Amino acid sequence: MSGTRTVLAGRRGRRLTAVLLAAATAATLGLTGCAKDDDATVAAANTPLPTEVPPGTKLVIADQQERLQTALRLSGELDTLPFTVEFANFVGGPAILEAFRAGAADVAPVGDVPPIHALAAGQDVPIVAAYRTSVDALKLAVAPGVPVTTLADLKGRKIAYAEGTAQQAAVLRALDKAGLDTGDVELVRLQLAEFLDAVRTGQVDVAPLIEPNVTRLLRTPGATVLPDSETHGIYSGLAYLYARREVTNDPARSAAVAALVRAYVRAYQWTNTHRAEWEQRYYVENQKVSPEDARRIVDSLGSYVFPHLDQDLIDRQQATIDLIDAAGELPRKVEAADGFDLRYDAVVTAAVTESGAAFEPKER
Repeated sequence: MSGTRTVLAGRRGRRLTAVLLAAATAATLGLTGCAKDDDATVAAANTPLPTEVPPGTKLVIADQQERLQTALRLSGELDTLPFTVEFANFVGGPAILEAFRAGAADVAPVGDVPPIHALAAGQDVPIVAAYRTSVDALKLAVAPGVPVTTLADLKGRKIAYAEGTAQQAAVLRALDKAGLDTGDVELVRLQLAEFLDAVRTGQVDVAPLIEPNVTRLLRTPGATVLPDSETHGIYSGLAYLYARREVTNDPARSAAVAALVRAYVRAYQWTNTHRAEWEQRYYVENQKVSPEDARRIVDSLGSYVFPHLDQDLIDRQQATIDLIDAAGELPRKVEAADGFDLRYDAVVTAAVTESGAAFEPKER
């Protein structure tokens, strides 16, 4: 399920910065993101975030494609973390949820859908930070020789589908936009790691892909993607950092998570301001794409922005929950508000402000 594991010791036991201390103090203003039926969780969500990480504290981060690890390392933020970090690499949100369930991971970056399925499965893994990239970054890839050029052409087609992933929501939004439902197509349930080969070999007609797999697909003769004019709006561009509630309830590890949230914002803001280095060091050297493809990938994602953990973000997440529920893909209805720990918004706010990042995309 996971790849290699990397253990790195940060500056253990170091007191967090004054900015983080102020942020944690501000977080006492009654913000909660907890399950309503859990008294312990309610109490924790109303408790100020601890600001000191004691020696010996460790977090296991479940990464995907070594992306967060690389951003933290290249930006220098990894060296500022006051705890020991262990990275484990996974493919897709469902695999990370299994690691959370087993207690094998503490915190992870994921798309917007895995936290929904976690809630539905009774797992308490609150969102502690978010970023957003271009809403056009996800593409509907079309197999060679398949005449699909509009969303209406999806009718009767085989579409790659993976529950518990951002790609699931994208497919459902695409069908809704086309006036279709799941009974009008054949949903082929696959693992995310299988999507690329399935579409370029014709096992499915269409698959939702994000980079770097879009670029890899387009090297296949005859493979295409639907134009953005067709698919705009089917992808939220949202990704989250979330953690096990056991971790955010623990004083030492909750302080470590706060430090990680700050580093997460600052690291991805670094990629905004060091695009050429990010292209070369991550996409070319780590992901093994060409320099030209790396530039295309980074351009397609646009700049990272970091929305507040607030009611607006909760409402966006609830809309995705309602979409998936309407398709009959949730075992029970859940509330988005139960999947956030809003105490960390103060940390996000401070990190965005001090790093010169943005909360929302600039108006075009």
